[in-house]
Amino acid sequence: MAKKSEGAKLAEKLTFEFPNIAKASPKDMKDAEKFCKGYMAFLDEGKTERECTAAAERILKKAGYTVFDPQAQYQAGDRIYYINRGKNIILTTIGQKPLTEGVKFNIAHIDSPRLDLKPNPLYEQDELAYFKTHYYGGIRKYQWGVTPLSMHGVVMLKNGKKVEISIGEKEDDPKFVISDLLPHLSAKQNERPLKEGLRGEELNIIIGSLPYQDEEVKEPFKLMALKLLNDRYGITEQDFFRAEIEMVPAVKACDIGLDRSMIGAYGQDDRVCAYTALMAAIDVKKPKHTTVTVFTEKEEVGSPGNTGMEGRSLEHLMEDLCDCFGVKPRDVYRRSMCLSSDVNAAYDPTFADVYEKRNSCFLNHGPVLTKYTGARGKNGSNDASAEFMYEVIRCMEEENVFWQIGELGKVDEGGGGTIAVFMGDMDVDTVDLGVPVLAMHSPFEITAKLDVYYTYKAFKAFYK
Repeated sequence: MAKKSEGAKLAEKLTFEFPNIAKASPKDMKDAEKFCKGYMAFLDEGKTERECTAAAERILKKAGYTVFDPQAQYQAGDRIYYINRGKNIILTTIGQKPLTEGVKFNIAHIDSPRLDLKPNPLYEQDELAYFKTHYYGGIRKYQWGVTPLSMHGVVMLKNGKKVEISIGEKEDDPKFVISDLLPHLSAKQNERPLKEGLRGEELNIIIGSLPYQDEEVKEPFKLMALKLLNDRYGITEQDFFRAEIEMVPAVKACDIGLDRSMIGAYGQDDRVCAYTALMAAIDVKKPKHTTVTVFTEKEEVGSPGNTGMEGRSLEHLMEDLCDCFGVKPRDVYRRSMCLSSDVNAAYDPTFADVYEKRNSCFLNHGPVLTKYTGARGKNGSNDASAEFMYEVIRCMEEENVFWQIGELGKVDEGGGGTIAVFMGDMDVDTVDLGVPVLAMHSPFEITAKLDVYYTYKAFKAFYK
């Protein structure tokens, strides 16, 4: 073997590149494959915030967690959870150290871009029955045309009964769809800007084409659709005013690629971080510091409301938990650490011009540590400190976790935000850590199995 030059030795000492896990540690693919089977099942079970919360509760109960009781006395190793309005779940393992030594927060959001039904959605036009929708979050509207959709949600009937709706997930269920123009008739549509390929008021979902057989009925196609819903769920048109109904892609999570190295599914932003955080929290049974894992919602629209991170539900729960131990929340927050566990945009060679390659994240290089998000001049950014970056990186490297650094595209191309700013406002050191995703916010997002698995390992390292 040729002797290395002094320059080569110096370069080896001073320079660094993030390795590709598949090259550096191919043996991990077997464990990643096994781990991701549970993740893919979780995606299929939880297409909405409520369904994700219910799925997480089922897993937690099986793992021995119990419902949090503010009047109880807890000790190291106790495992508890709390559900906020059916849309958030917060799970905690009491650590060996006092709360005043700080807690390890890990917060992921379980809402995803989708189409919500308008409050008065049902109508007919020219012998077709439709739902009117109002899109939720940052979608590219043209991607939702001619995509098979399923219907999920809850309806509160006039008598106070809650009805849960799910149509389109079973093999023999009907699906729903938004139509689009054929190429032969789309000359004018082709002249629109891409963002208006389909406009918001054109995201109308076809739900039926058969009339109710009665010549005296004014809107027989609408009535037929309403009758079928009434037969199945007992709802009337007025009940839509008391409903939360989401239309989401009916696709199931599946392997992508001849090598089956990737996962394609709806809602991976940010349920991929939720599931990995959930499993890591369960698997770390005796942490030094108390762990607090949060599934929140409304992140895709700015985190408002009593189930978003701008709300006070987490603060209130922490006040109750601190009361159990006779300590002040502010004494806990200032010594705590938080992972804002959210995804980042994986480098896409097809659209390389919007990325700054040296500071982009890549598939199969592990979870991406995002020091700051925001837009352009770091507007709306948390921007983690050097000291906290050191602590998080140290946690991962001590456990031999592959990880990488990344930003969300070129400086002037756009940007985005996460819940990190809200935890920072609570006097908690916070940074973003999550999975690289291709085609983020589309009806069918793509992740790499090795990244999913190593995100779980990173969260375990943080909790320890």
